[in-house]
Amino acid sequence: MKKTFFLLQAVLLICILTGCSSTSTKTEEGMQQISALQYSDALVLFEEAEGLGENPRLIARGRGIAYLGQINYAAAEEQFLLALSESNGFIGDIDYDINYYLADAYIGQEKYSEAEETYSAIIDLREEAKAYFLRGKVRLQSGSYTIAKEDFDKAVTLAPKDIKMVTDIYLELAEMGYREAGEEYLRAALESGDKSLTSLNKGKIYYYLGEYQTAAASLEEARNADGNDADASLYLGKAYEAVGEYNYASNVYESYLARNPKAAAVYNQLALCKMSMGDYESALENIQAGMQTGDTDYMRYLSFNEIVIYEYLGEFKKAQALMNAYLAGYPNDKDALREQKFLETR
Repeated sequence: MKKTFFLLQAVLLICILTGCSSTSTKTEEGMQQISALQYSDALVLFEEAEGLGENPRLIARGRGIAYLGQINYAAAEEQFLLALSESNGFIGDIDYDINYYLADAYIGQEKYSEAEETYSAIIDLREEAKAYFLRGKVRLQSGSYTIAKEDFDKAVTLAPKDIKMVTDIYLELAEMGYREAGEEYLRAALESGDKSLTSLNKGKIYYYLGEYQTAAASLEEARNADGNDADASLYLGKAYEAVGEYNYASNVYESYLARNPKAAAVYNQLALCKMSMGDYESALENIQAGMQTGDTDYMRYLSFNEIVIYEYLGEFKKAQALMNAYLAGYPNDKDALREQKFLETR
């Protein structure tokens, strides 16, 4: 899920750069299609934009983002490099933006040294916590733990109140086998004395530390303070799931959805909870309800989970048909391709 990061940023920046007016350009229309996850349609519009002589740099950037969405990292790399080559020599926000996307394309191809060089180039010109965090992540994936941790330390120094980044650092370290080192960042945030640390953020930190009862207490407080905060209900439910209290967790999600029926993320988590309970019919209902919300940020995950649920239900033909449609939009999704091979044997 953490790989869904870039699409809204792309749409916002295109509006800033070109000016979103009542008469939109083909490039702008292409970016709108990206925000709707319609990557093939976006590429058609960028082709039309090129024929009309629109800004070649923005077209290349848009194509690169569309290819990222299709998990076609090599094609994305080519377009981002083309976009950078169209620079007028003055470095602006769009140059940093394109370089961040270029690094994503490198990482997708496991070109970690190229990604590291790209983040270093950004840091040389503008110190940003985001760039230090991402360079640390790449260095960690390359097996360079010591210098990766130095980057993480610098990122936290630059943005000490960014709890999401702190938890992301923990997740990266834990995934690579350095859980204890990751926990140091979580505990440092708790012990910082920062009075702006909310009960929600405390609850998240305790959740990642595995202190689920303490997490639940903080998250209940956060939910009582703002019953419409999706994160409070999501993490509260996950804390109860972690200790096997699936019925209580599902009640938390359902209570939130009764007030906020458009929350695709909560529908998705409720479906996963129902799967853990072995209730695949209810899981499917919730996945499909989540898809009805039209939330494009979660549509990919909902679509993939729908396929998995049909597999559990033994409806392999239906799962295969949905997988074919899914792969038409995401032809390079390695997880989906592996699942496709499994379906072919059923």
